[in-house]
Amino acid sequence: MEPAKTLIDSGSSRNFIDKDYVREKNIPTTKLANKKSVIAIDGKEIEDVISEKTELQIEVEGKTLRCDLYVMPLGDTEIILGKDWLDEAEPIIAWKDLTITYKDHASGKAATDEPVIPKEFADFLDLFQEEGFRELPPHREEFDCAIDLIEGAELPKPAKTYPMTPAESEALEKYIEQELKDGKIRRSQSSMAAPCFYVNKADGGIRLVVDYWKLNAITKPYRFPMPVQTELLEQLKDAKIFSKMDIRWGFNNIRVREGDEWKTAFRTRWGTYETLVMPFGIINGPAYFQAYVNDIFKDLIGVNVVVYMDDILVFSRNREDHIKHVREVLKRLRANHLFLKPHKCHFFTTETSFIGIVISPEGISMEKEKVKAILEWKAPTTVKQVQAFLGLAGFYRRWVENFSTKAKPLTELTRKGIKFKWTEREEKAFQDIKEAITKEPVLIHPKPDEPYILETDASGVALGAVLSQKGDDGRLHPIAYLSQSFTPPQRNYDTYDKALEATAGRNQNTNNSIYRSPEPPILARSQGME
Repeated sequence: MEPAKTLIDSGSSRNFIDKDYVREKNIPTTKLANKKSVIAIDGKEIEDVISEKTELQIEVEGKTLRCDLYVMPLGDTEIILGKDWLDEAEPIIAWKDLTITYKDHASGKAATDEPVIPKEFADFLDLFQEEGFRELPPHREEFDCAIDLIEGAELPKPAKTYPMTPAESEALEKYIEQELKDGKIRRSQSSMAAPCFYVNKADGGIRLVVDYWKLNAITKPYRFPMPVQTELLEQLKDAKIFSKMDIRWGFNNIRVREGDEWKTAFRTRWGTYETLVMPFGIINGPAYFQAYVNDIFKDLIGVNVVVYMDDILVFSRNREDHIKHVREVLKRLRANHLFLKPHKCHFFTTETSFIGIVISPEGISMEKEKVKAILEWKAPTTVKQVQAFLGLAGFYRRWVENFSTKAKPLTELTRKGIKFKWTEREEKAFQDIKEAITKEPVLIHPKPDEPYILETDASGVALGAVLSQKGDDGRLHPIAYLSQSFTPPQRNYDTYDKALEATAGRNQNTNNSIYRSPEPPILARSQGME
């Protein structure tokens, strides 16, 4: 790469390259469909000054990214790197000595001195670069996304385009240009087309969403079992070291079945387009992608790999084995033309967050950010807000003893025909759940060869149980809390039948562990039978 006089400018929305520099270096450019204007530093608009752009690999202090640069006169500066580059590179700038470094993306206890891509995997550097992902993936007949429509279903009419802000329109135009260039979308004459819009991301950026709900309503479902959280976590017993990888643009690695592309059409102000790769938002996307990655890692899943959609977790007992396990995963990713997001990959950690759970050799615990979100939740004022709170809090019900009993006043508010009324009873339930979540015990990994202790309880409205085992310290430690509301008929059971219902443990949080145990669980006295 040839050095160029470069200005990093956070006040510039885009990346630019000097017009004379482009001519001097014979850098190839592409013409823009519409000329662009620029607002100068003094606030004045310079009309139609940009008519072409180029795409170059830019290296700054050891980090290389492929960037779009708009061509215009820059005077003494050859390249300006603006917010486009800053958002992707995420540099750390030391203003005192004017040096640039980059984030080590491991955090908390997971942080190590390892680089983002450790030397043990340096020969797989190609998997972490975006250039390879730009290529159109091949058809894989068994895993191509079929969009089979329900017989006799009426096709939806082409949707109207949604209004967008100037920034969103610019982002969409850039997206269409790139996807057309990569061959992943094409112009469409489809008789139906979905609308698209942008939503805000947690990091402050925006994400394009195509609203396929009308297509989904007339699509036959593809049946493939999705992983169950409790089963995934049970596979991690005895693991001491972890590496986590994130597949770049997961769904877009799957081709749409030939002949079905017209069904994916989406409408914009620049025309209608259809996608050749599986888009986000279609009903069968998760099932097709899970089927594909399961096939790639079928002999490793549950042995030293856990896969949930585009998230891969490799786990091992020691570093030596771990290097072999990670390398095998990387080999298979390369063989299947799958690429990784380097800033979402963490290697050689002793603690990691996966599918919303913090995992360590000691056990599993809640993600601090999700706990914080629950604690900061304001009292609901509508049924939908109650449902949203219960949805997030319920994700962590295995950590909360008697969750169903505590949540009963809130779940009753969500029933049909119940008028929303927030009283002291609902407020107490709301605060009790928050308080219980702050206590968040670390749940230990189950040991299949060790005895289980099952303590049960049955109240008038719900059943409860705690599944435990002895830890290395000789004390009982919880594996999971079971909690389930009684149905109206079950509430009429006598005390013994309610206790038996609790003992039966109709909850996957405990059943999977107990059923795989060579010995029946030791049953502690049920409080419901006292």
